[in-house]
Order: sequence, then C-alpha cells, then structure tokens
Amino acid sequence: MPASQIGNRINTAFDRVAQSLVTTAKNLPVAVIGDISHRLFSFHGGFQNYSKKARGFAGSALTVRVRPGDNLFLHKALDIAQAGDIVVCNGGGAIDNALLGEMMGRYAASRGIAGIVIDGAIRDQDGLRDLDIPVYARAVTPNGPWKSGPGEVGYPIAAGGLSIASGDLVVADDDGIIVIPRVEAQDIIEKAKAHAEVEKQWAQQISTRTWPRGWVDKAISEIK
Repeated sequence: MPASQIGNRINTAFDRVAQSLVTTAKNLPVAVIGDISHRLFSFHGGFQNYSKKARGFAGSALTVRVRPGDNLFLHKALDIAQAGDIVVCNGGGAIDNALLGEMMGRYAASRGIAGIVIDGAIRDQDGLRDLDIPVYARAVTPNGPWKSGPGEVGYPIAAGGLSIASGDLVVADDDGIIVIPRVEAQDIIEKAKAHAEVEKQWAQQISTRTWPRGWVDKAISEIK
C-alpha cells in the first residue's frame, strides 16, 4: 500500500504556531480564550488529564486518525512529532481499548512532546499520574490496543466535537481543551490576553465591593 493512499498516509508539510504565541497562550486560562472565541472551539466536557504532575499545555497540533482500538499510527505520530507538539488522536471516541499507556507516555515525554489528547481511552493510570506531560482522554480501560492500522498522521481530524488540522493551536488546563485554527490564533490570543487583564480588574472590584452589576437588571429588562 503506497504511503500516499487514504488510510496509510503521513503529512509533515504544515506550518506551526509561533513559539512566542504558544508561550503567551500557555499563561492564559482556557475559559478566557473560549469566551473570546465565542465558545466555538472547546472540546466536549468529560476529557480528563491523567497526569497529576503536569497541569496544562499549549502547542501546535499534530493530528492522528486511527481505527478505533488500534494505535499503530499513534505510535508513528510519537516517532515523528517535534518537540513542543501536542499529539491529538481521533480514536473515534471508543473506550473499549486503550490507545496509550505508561510506556508510550514516557516515550512521548522523552521526545519533548508537550501533551497528548486521546479521543478514546488510555490505561496505566498509576504510571501516567507522575508523567511530566499532560495526557487527556475520555476514559480508562485495562484492555490494550491492536496494531494493524489503518490510520493517518498530519491530516484533518474530528475530535472532541471539533474539526482540527495539524498546526492549529491547542491549549489545555484544568477546565479542559481548546483548539484555535492556526490562522486565527494570533488575533484570538491577543484579545484573550487583554480580556485576562480585564478579569483581574473585576477581581479587584469584587474584593472592594465595587464590581458594576447594572448589566444584570438591564439584561432582565430586555427579555421579551
């Protein structure tokens, strides 16, 4: 089967988000980025971070699509990912077989991968708990995966209710995961940074009991 055929293809020719933007995004709450982007780019709820040591990440997506229950092409993605990448795997949301466990997590961390997102299941919670990078997934199961394909790396996927392309900006914290299209990332992160400063002002106003609340009654009065 040629490497360019659907179901057995790998694409590494995509642009990544600038590192300066990644650094800024990592220091912003995902919820603030979500508000600025009109709440259109967040993963569905229910994904958990199984590392208790690493609390969040930001980086460019390296996308993977696998057959549910099969992680052959996820292994390949870990082999070719660049340092700082976020590996995002569409496992079809299936949770009967784990697509990643402790050894793969350790290998990813050793290669400088900044985080992993599995739209599916993982295993080896005890081993992942102290991992230096976050691993987000839907669920846990002891059942291991198959390794026969098909799959794809570097092509657009659907995961967590979103359409994701390699090179998109992925940011995660304790609230969850958001994916911003690469071409929109600069504008959205700049606006999110400004809004984060506004929220700091709100927090100060709350502490001094001066937070303006007139908008509540105004919104209620406009209900028809």
